[in-house]
Amino acid sequence: MNRTITLIALGIALALLLLATTQSGSGLFAKGQDLSASQIGPVGIDSVKTDPETGLAVDEQLTLVKGQCTACHSSKLILQSHFSRDKWIERIRWMQRTQKLWDLGESEPPILAYLVKHYGPIERPFDGRREPLKNVKWHTVETGH
Repeated sequence: MNRTITLIALGIALALLLLATTQSGSGLFAKGQDLSASQIGPVGIDSVKTDPETGLAVDEQLTLVKGQCTACHSSKLILQSHFSRDKWIERIRWMQRTQKLWDLGESEPPILAYLVKHYGPIERPFDGRREPLKNVKWHTVETGH
């Protein structure tokens, strides 16, 4: 019983400490800080600066990406996606085929480089659950009909 009360008190103290540091603008999260999905990785918050307007990673290609991509959709669509280069190309071609996206021309290579650099696949460490099957050989089952 005493241990339970101690754990509850410790939890309350920690919550109050986090609340105090957040409201003072110091500590783990500064007051009003927007944490986009791209900032939170498997280990914690990355050191990548983000654009306060869009949440996108600040980079020399940010203006180009904002101009070409957020003209039609929210930056949140980019923030939640973590594709390989081939998958980003596939998404761009799909938008060109079905959503009236214009030909990006010579802007496409730097846009792709930006997307892959900041929103490429995320490698996550094994989390203790069953690992995905690799090199699976599927067999055809004949039913005899």
